[in-house]
Amino acid sequence: MLVIIGSIIGIGCVLGGYMAMGGKLGVLWQPFEFVIIFGAGVGALVVGNPKPVLKAALNGFKLSFKGPKYTKDDYLELLSMMYSVFKLAKSKGMLALEQHIEKPEESKLFTQFPKFMADHHAMEFLCDYLRLMTLGSENPHEMESLMDMELDVHHAENHLAGQALTNFGDSFPALGIVAAVLGVIKTMGSISEPPEVLGRLIGGALVGTFLGILLSYGIFSPMAAAAKATMEHDSKYLLCMKAGLLAHLQGYAPAVSVEFARKSLVSNVRPTFYEVEEATSKVQSV
Repeated sequence: MLVIIGSIIGIGCVLGGYMAMGGKLGVLWQPFEFVIIFGAGVGALVVGNPKPVLKAALNGFKLSFKGPKYTKDDYLELLSMMYSVFKLAKSKGMLALEQHIEKPEESKLFTQFPKFMADHHAMEFLCDYLRLMTLGSENPHEMESLMDMELDVHHAENHLAGQALTNFGDSFPALGIVAAVLGVIKTMGSISEPPEVLGRLIGGALVGTFLGILLSYGIFSPMAAAAKATMEHDSKYLLCMKAGLLAHLQGYAPAVSVEFARKSLVSNVRPTFYEVEEATSKVQSV
């Protein structure tokens, strides 16, 4: 929503200022300039990135419109879920988790937390490390190194997608020059035309430069920045689980392990200690 509002403000001010100076909008209507610039940009995006990165980049554009995936309520649910898992492990042993992590979709433990259940990647992350714990991996430092390795891969994938979006936005000024040069070539081919015709052709050619810069700095580069910020924000979900799992592995009580996880969250989505305490008190024991 903010991306749409910001784009409307930016484009509105540019076009409004142009019209206030006496400019005519009809001169800016050069659809084939847009086809040249945007089409070349998309072509460069496809050429410069493998299919998985292209798919992630397209998803990044969606993220720039939707904003962060996880809200404060989602993190409160996550903390409550971890509390439930850690409480079961403390009271009945790690092997009691085995039936839940092998078939999480059928688990009464996890079905209490629908948003977490719907996040396949998060569910896989949690179950994989709980499985390692049930198999005897009890060294917190080794487990932390393994988690960091997986999170680094996840971060690298997001970085490639974010960089692809940034490069896409950065390509438009140069491609605008390409469109402008083609417009000048077209104008030179009509050099014998009267001045009013040449003026219209030259104006149309210059629109290419204008459009390339506007598409870059006014629309697509800000969208790329918004997508990267959203990816970074959403990565806290896995980092929160990491903090809780490591605290549990070091032997802390469930409430303390959850507090470690809570402290890893950014302030705008971090529940208070008392909100977590109230939420965990409502969790049903399994």
